[in-house]
Amino acid sequence: MFLRLLYESFRRQKRRKLLAGVAIMLGVGVATAMIAVATDIGDKISRELRTYGANLIVTPQEDTLDVEIGGVNLKPPSDGAYLNEADLPKIKGMFWRNNIVGFSPMLPVSVTLGDEKKLTLLGTYFSRRVVFGQQDFVTGVRTTHPWWKVQGTWPDDHSEDVLLGDHLAARLNKSPGQEIEIAGRSRRISGILSTGGAEDDQIVAPLALAQQMLGKPGAVRRIYVSAVTKPEDAFARRDPKSLSPAMYDRWYCSPYAQSIAFQLQEAIPHSHAEQIRQVAQNEGTVLSRIQGLMLLITLAALLASALAVSASMATAVIERRSEVGLMKALGAGNLAVAALFFAEGTLLALLAGAVGFGGGALLARQIGHSIFDSQIAVQPVLLPVILTIAVLVTFAGSAAAIRRAVKFDPVYALRGDV
Repeated sequence: MFLRLLYESFRRQKRRKLLAGVAIMLGVGVATAMIAVATDIGDKISRELRTYGANLIVTPQEDTLDVEIGGVNLKPPSDGAYLNEADLPKIKGMFWRNNIVGFSPMLPVSVTLGDEKKLTLLGTYFSRRVVFGQQDFVTGVRTTHPWWKVQGTWPDDHSEDVLLGDHLAARLNKSPGQEIEIAGRSRRISGILSTGGAEDDQIVAPLALAQQMLGKPGAVRRIYVSAVTKPEDAFARRDPKSLSPAMYDRWYCSPYAQSIAFQLQEAIPHSHAEQIRQVAQNEGTVLSRIQGLMLLITLAALLASALAVSASMATAVIERRSEVGLMKALGAGNLAVAALFFAEGTLLALLAGAVGFGGGALLARQIGHSIFDSQIAVQPVLLPVILTIAVLVTFAGSAAAIRRAVKFDPVYALRGDV
C-alpha cells in the first residue's frame, strides 16, 4: 500500500514534482560543477599564474653567510660565489620535476661600451634545449619571464648576438640588425628588449657569452625557477628538521614552494633556494578567493533550490490535505504520514540529483575548456556526495511543509477547512 501511495503521488502530481525536481537538479548541477572545479583548480590556477613569472630563486649558499666581527662586515666586496651550469639539468631529476615549468640561469657581467660608463651584460638562457637522462626539454627566459618583449628576433643561445634594453637602445640610437662594440668586439643586435625593469638599461646575451667575458666557464650567479606549487598553509611553514619521519615524508611529497625549494638545494650543490615570497603569497590569495567565491555560489544555488522545494512541497501538502486526513482517519500515525512525504522527497532527490550530477559534470568540463583550456575531470566518487547533498536540500526544503501535514486534524482536513 505504501508503494502504491508513493506511485500515485508522482502520477497525480507530475507538475509539482517536475518543478521541485528541476529546482533540485539546477542547484545540484551548480554544486557539482563548483565542487569539481574547486577540487581541480589548484594546479590549473598555479599553471595559469606561471605565465606571470618565476616563483623560486636559487643562489650560491655562500651568499647567505654573514661574516661579521665586532659589527664589521668582513665579507669580501665581490660579485659573490657562483653555481655550476653543469648542475642545472639535475633540476629535472628531483622528485617534483614534473612541476618545474622552466628555469633560467642569470650571470651579470660588467662591460664597457664605447663612451658609456660601465654597463651590465646579463647572460641567460633564451630558449635552450637541455638534456637530463631520458628527458629532453626546452627552458629559458621565454618560459620563466614571459612578459619580456622583443622587437626584432630572439638571439640563438649558441650565438654571440645580443639584445639591447629599450632605454639603452634609445640612448645609443641603435636598432635591430645593427652592430655594437662590446669589450672590443662587434656583436650583432638581434632585437630590442622591453621588460619594464632593470634589463631595459642592460645588454642581455646568451649565457655562454657572459661566461666568456667574465672568464669563468660554467659560472651561474642565480637561477630563476618557475614551479607549479600548492598554496602555503601552516604545515608548509614548519621546519622540516622538527618533523617526525612520517610527517617529513608528507611534507617532502607535497608540492609546497618550501619543499620544492628544499629539493632544489638537494639537486644543486652548494646552493640556497627560496620562494619569491610576494609571488607565492599572491598565488595563495588568488586561489583562496576563487575557492571562496565558488563556495558562495554553491551555497546560494543550494539555498535557492531549498526555497523552491519548500514552496512546491507546501503547495502539494495543501492540495493533499484530504488524502492526509483520510490516512489519519484510517489509523495512520504522524510517523507514517511523515515517512510517506520523506520517501517521496528522497526518491525525487535521488532522481533529480543523478540528472543534476550529469549536468554539473558537463558544466565543469565547459568551464575547464573555456577558462583553463583543459578538461576538468569529475570523479565518480563525487556522486554519493552530490546525492547526499540533494537529499539534505530536499529534506531542508520539505521539513516545514511535512511538519504542517502531520498536524492536520482529520476531521477538518476531510471537510476541507484546513
